[in-house]
Amino acid sequence: MKADLISAIRKLGIPDFDADGKYLGHYSVKEFTGSLGAPDDDANNTLTGRLLLFLESQPLLGEGAYSDIIDDVIASYWRDYGDHAERFMPAFLANDILRLWRTFCVNYEAKTERDPHEKKIEGKIKNYKLKHSRMLTCYSALLYLLGVFQLDKTVSPDQAKRMTQLTPTARLSWLLEHPEFKDIHDVTNQLLQKYAEFLEKTDRPKDELIAAFTENSSDWMEGSYAFGDLMFEALSRLGEQNRFYRLIVV
Repeated sequence: MKADLISAIRKLGIPDFDADGKYLGHYSVKEFTGSLGAPDDDANNTLTGRLLLFLESQPLLGEGAYSDIIDDVIASYWRDYGDHAERFMPAFLANDILRLWRTFCVNYEAKTERDPHEKKIEGKIKNYKLKHSRMLTCYSALLYLLGVFQLDKTVSPDQAKRMTQLTPTARLSWLLEHPEFKDIHDVTNQLLQKYAEFLEKTDRPKDELIAAFTENSSDWMEGSYAFGDLMFEALSRLGEQNRFYRLIVV
């Protein structure tokens, strides 16, 4: 299967998988749900696999099986929903999303090479991407869940599944569709604009990207901090007087 995947992407002109396919691992549903909250969840990479499945995956085939897997993962996070359906806060999932974000950050610090100079530049580019794409993956989900809770005072499994069917940018667009969130429409639009600029800057061959980043590294990194500031502003403004937001922060 791995060989067929590698052949397929080469025929399509897609860049090869990172690390010679090292990350083409596979997991059973039981591994995803059984490891939830376990001490080795992070070490076995089931945390990352489960959350990326939940937050930014799309099925290439087998949509029925994919839907069932998502349902099983949601059921594991919503295990207490039956007793709290009218005021359910998905704190378990929110904690795992935050843990995933922290794991991304820690892994970057631990694995990034500072020497030689070329590796240092590549590391800074990874940091730049981390502060845009990975941040958006995690925090668009938190914004969506917080928005649902703001509207309904609960978050149902069906609402969680609808979130999994949206891309990170579509979750931001969902906020714009609701007049109830008009107080953060300006900052949400800015997030979408900044993310589009990020995609334009990074959509180039590796050598060109390194050259462009080297020439404009200060401006680019300043832009990544601005993106994080906007995300914080959106989350904190949406979370005003919201108990679920309190559980996300403390």
